[in-house]
Amino acid sequence: MTPDARVFVAGHRGLVGSALMRKLAANGVGRPLARSSAELDLRRQDDVERFFAAERPTHVFLAAARVGGILANDTRRGEFIRDNLLIEANVIDAAYRNGTEKLLFLGSSCIYPKHAPQPMKEEHLLTGPLEPTNQPYAIAKIAGLEMVDAYRRQYGFCGVSVMPTNLYGPEDNFDPNTSHVLPALIRRFCEAKDADRPEVVVWGTGTPRREFLHVDDLAEACMVVMRQYDAPGILNIGVGEDVSIGEVARLVGQIVGYRGTVRFDATKPDGTPRKLLDVSRMSALGWRAKIPLRRGLEETVAWFRAKYPKNAL
Repeated sequence: MTPDARVFVAGHRGLVGSALMRKLAANGVGRPLARSSAELDLRRQDDVERFFAAERPTHVFLAAARVGGILANDTRRGEFIRDNLLIEANVIDAAYRNGTEKLLFLGSSCIYPKHAPQPMKEEHLLTGPLEPTNQPYAIAKIAGLEMVDAYRRQYGFCGVSVMPTNLYGPEDNFDPNTSHVLPALIRRFCEAKDADRPEVVVWGTGTPRREFLHVDDLAEACMVVMRQYDAPGILNIGVGEDVSIGEVARLVGQIVGYRGTVRFDATKPDGTPRKLLDVSRMSALGWRAKIPLRRGLEETVAWFRAKYPKNAL
């Protein structure tokens, strides 16, 4: 990507998209193309086609998606499969038809089977049943990466797919009904500390293990992939180590300064027992995550406190 490349970041206001915008600016790519959902509804095929025909982006980061945590995935199943299928199909097809040189599709580690061997390698995809609570979302993401590969094989389109692990960082979604585990924990502990509550309740047993990647590390990895990688299939992006939900909940509590009790509600679902990615292929490209979990969480808590002052939630 040269400084004058016409780079379109689909979903530029989200967690991943905003990190990509920051990284593009730091890398000297001036004024990337970006449209809010109010300006361009990626679910509408005609609107997407008109945008691509007019702007002719040379590079596309497809970070737009309908996303959420375990509650949102399980209760808004129709929205999650419908919206993601529409976004992926419209953007990938329009990019191909309008001469985009390269497209990077962002998937999710939830595409892997619920009981996949650990750490999960790229070849474990489609080798077993999915986690039921997020199956519609996972199927939509699998369809997106399959579409990228199908267009590569039939039309010679240069598209690549990356599968990031659990993400966190500034501009995350902290809504208690739709957020992922880390922003949900950050908000819950901050609210509990501010209200001097004696107890914080965390969903599940606390035993599932998760891998957490700071979104700025992901953005850097995406730049490496866009510049260096060109192959079918998927490419895992993660840190290569995991922690239990219980451990990360207590860590968030320490960082926030909460001194009450942490209780785990085992009547609520745990989700997949463990999700740890094998990142050897990404490491072979010369990239490794740089931001330790504690430092990343400290920075994210500070960002959250600045964005949402006490009593402003």
